[in-house]
Formats: sequence, structure tokens, C-alpha cells
Amino acid sequence: MDTADITTAAVPQRSLILAGGGMRVAYQAGVVKALVESGLEFQHADGTSGGTMNLAMLLSGLSPDAMCDNWRSLDVHRFASLLPLPEYIRPWDMTGLGGAGGIRDYVFPHLGIDCAKINGAQTMAGTFNLCNYSRKVSEVVPHDNVTLDHLVAGISLPIFMPAVEINGDWYTDSVWIKDANLLEAVRRGSEELWLIWCIGNEHDYKAGAFNQYVHMIEMSANGHLFDEFQQIEELNQRIQRGDSPYGQRGPIRLHVIRPLYPLPLDPDFFLGRITADTLIAMGYADAKRYLEQERTPAGVALTPDATRMQSAGAGIAFREVMAGGLTLGIQDPQAGHDTAARTGAAFTLHASIAIPDMARFAADPQHNGQLFGEISYPPFGAGIVGKNGVFRLFAPSGQPGLQWMVYELGFEHDGKDYYMAGKKLVRDGPVLDAWKETTTLYTTLHQGRDGSAPIVGAGILTLGIPELINLVRSLHATGVSTVEDKTAAVDQFGRFFLRELWDTYGSHLYKRAEGAS
Repeated sequence: MDTADITTAAVPQRSLILAGGGMRVAYQAGVVKALVESGLEFQHADGTSGGTMNLAMLLSGLSPDAMCDNWRSLDVHRFASLLPLPEYIRPWDMTGLGGAGGIRDYVFPHLGIDCAKINGAQTMAGTFNLCNYSRKVSEVVPHDNVTLDHLVAGISLPIFMPAVEINGDWYTDSVWIKDANLLEAVRRGSEELWLIWCIGNEHDYKAGAFNQYVHMIEMSANGHLFDEFQQIEELNQRIQRGDSPYGQRGPIRLHVIRPLYPLPLDPDFFLGRITADTLIAMGYADAKRYLEQERTPAGVALTPDATRMQSAGAGIAFREVMAGGLTLGIQDPQAGHDTAARTGAAFTLHASIAIPDMARFAADPQHNGQLFGEISYPPFGAGIVGKNGVFRLFAPSGQPGLQWMVYELGFEHDGKDYYMAGKKLVRDGPVLDAWKETTTLYTTLHQGRDGSAPIVGAGILTLGIPELINLVRSLHATGVSTVEDKTAAVDQFGRFFLRELWDTYGSHLYKRAEGAS
């Protein structure tokens, strides 16, 4: 799908607002993919901070699928590059912790960012926000005037990267002044603003120097955004009275797509605790949820709740890959698996599991977590991103002696909804059954939006030894910063998992031993 698909003339006029969020803005590529698939058209797009990278990709002519592919294959470690050695010898005189060499020479070319193509883009207008430090103002640079120096300056966050000198003034990332420029879109006559928001906005204040540096960005970014909300609200009142200074025919409407919980921070991405695949899947799922379940013609209220996220406690996350035979036209998982063994139709689920709060998870009778991911299946294609997932661990089945591990993922193929519903059947029985039952996913494929839709295929997916090792390696704590708290979160999950296994298998073994004595 070409970028032009989202930029042809449309009524009402729409603007896409790509706010900042560091390297985590891979999330936005998933959102843009969902917006394109929904048929939305944009005449203008605005980018700030990390969002300028995605704006530059769009204006360079990349399709959303190409944007996602480039984020997936990007080596995020190459965002970092060293300054000349003398800078580190005199740390009190350092201009930043690192330089922009890796961004100029690798990151931007890999992402497909091309200034000549940006300058010549005709499909939609683009605006880039930079902080002119010398004048202490945020400046808007139209896409036809953007240079490589502008793009580098737009993501040069103070402390981490040096400022960039352009025409005698010093420029940096604009996030401290604003992280999204809605009023630029309003001044251009936009009537519908679609904001993709990656900066956190939760209730809790967290310990740790890095967390508090992030909190400063969150306060600045959200605070200015809410000021713009108030200005747009006042402008809407003028429009209702017949005074429309920028030509809008009705009230300006706002749509916001954001994660349910704050996204993991850049160090988590840099260290591999979260991947671009996961961020893209999260963005895609959040956009689909908004488009299909939450969107109203009036949009969202212009209040701080527009970017509000749920507070995460001490949680855990991990990645899991399961694959196996699945056959279309068969309803029984075992039969579908056996048939696929002869035809070679392998179905693969790449799942990212998140449990944002272990205490709430353990207290929840269903033990609900979050699942984001994608599937690959030869009859459908590879890397199909899921739009809604379900994960439950040791959930009651309603049958004595049987619990379920539930993995479900809805997705679209060829314009139709499909739903993969998988269960691991954990039965009260011999301990030797534990390995097989906790690594075998009995799966049905439904044509529709949930597991109540007609079954159109079935099979069995399994977790092998190499995949189990990778799962364990990916397991990490979330929502906490100290080593002690991270260890406690992982330990709590391990104790929960092992306790449930003991209740199912170990107690059975103990009872048998007692009966024999």
C-alpha cells in the first residue's frame, strides 16, 4: 500500500500528529499501518522529537508496511555513537553522552529517510518541530525546507546528544517546549486531529534518577499538550459563534491513540527487553481497539484524560514462539495437526506477553495478562500483526482438575477477520505430564472476531526446547527500577507458576505416595 493512499484529498481535512517517544516510536509505525488499513486520509502530518523519524519515512515515500519492516530490521544499538575521546577526558565540558554519527550514517539511511524525497513530497504537507535553543522557541520547518541537520537536531535530546548549529543558531529536540504541535495543524485548517501519543501519563511517581528525568519530560510534554487542548477548546467556542479564523466549518475534533500502560523506556529497547516487533504489534492493536471499539464521531474530550494511562505495578514480560501443524477445513486440533504433518502447513505464533502488575494478576481468578503478536501461515502469509490478544495463565476451565493456559489472537487477512484460539490443557495428573501439557497448544482458527465464530481450521502448536530457552532469556521485570524490585517481581512470577504446577501435578504425586505407604 502506497503512502498516497492516506494523503489524497478528503473531507474533513485531517492531520496526523506524530508525537515523540524516543526509539520507542516504532510503536507509531504499527498505528500508522492500522490507520491506513482503515481508509483514513491525511492532508498534513506533523512530527516532534522521535515522531520526526516516522514523519520523515512517510514523506520519503515509504508505505506503512515498509516502515514496520525497517524498524524491525534496525540495529538499535547503532543509535549510539561515541564523541571524540577528548570530550570524555574532560567530562565537565562534554556536549553530550554520545554523538550523531550512527544516526546520520546508519539509522536514517536504514529507515529509508531521504531528504531529497522529503523536500519534493507532493502527497501531503509535512511540518517538523525543533527547539531553537539560541532563541528559546520552538520552530516549525516545512518539509520542503528540511535538511539532514534539521532531522538530527530534532532528536538531539540535551545531555544525550549535542546541539546542532544551523545558520548560526543552536537547535535541539523540541520535547522540553512541546512534544506535539496540534495548533500547527489547526492553523492549516485541519478539522480532525489524529494524535499518536507515546509519552507516559500515569498516576504514580517513580524512584530512580532516570525515571525522574523521564518524569520531567512527561510533565513538560503533557503540560504543553493540555495547554493546546484549552486553546483548541476556546477556538471551538469561537467557531460555534461563527468566528472561524482558520476556516474550519465545525468544531475541531481530536482522536488519540495511546497505549493502555506506559511504554517501556528506551533502555529496555536498547537492551533487548522489548523489540520493534512487539512495539509495532502494540501500536497496531491499540489503534485497532480505538478504531473498532472506542472511536466516536466527536472524538475524545480535550482534557488531560485524553492521554491518561493505567499505572503499572511490579510486573513481568516475556516472548514466546510456538509453531506446529494447522489445517484449514478441519475442526479437531489433533486431526488438523496430523493432516498438516503430511502437507507441511506450519502455523507460527510470535507472542509477546505482558503482566503489568503481578499482585493484581495473582489476585485475579482468571489470571489475565496481555498478549501482542503476529502469526505466519503459508496460506495467509508471513508477519500478520494481531489486533487483539488474550492471555490467561492457569485459568479455571469450569471442569474439576482442569486449568487452561489461554493464548488467543485476532487478526485480519484478505479483508476478513480471523481469530486464533489456543489452550494448553493442564490436568490434575502425573508430574511427568507437566512438560507436554504446558508446551502443547490445542488451537482452533475461527473466521470472525472471537472464538464464538465458525471454526475454519485446527491444529496443535508446541514450544520446543530452544524456544523455551529463548522464553526464559526474554523474561524480565517491568514497572520497577531497582535490582531488588526486579528480582522480587520475577521471583513472584516464578513462585506463582511453580505453585500452580505443584497444585496440579506435585500434590497428585504426593497423594499417590501417601496412598502407597
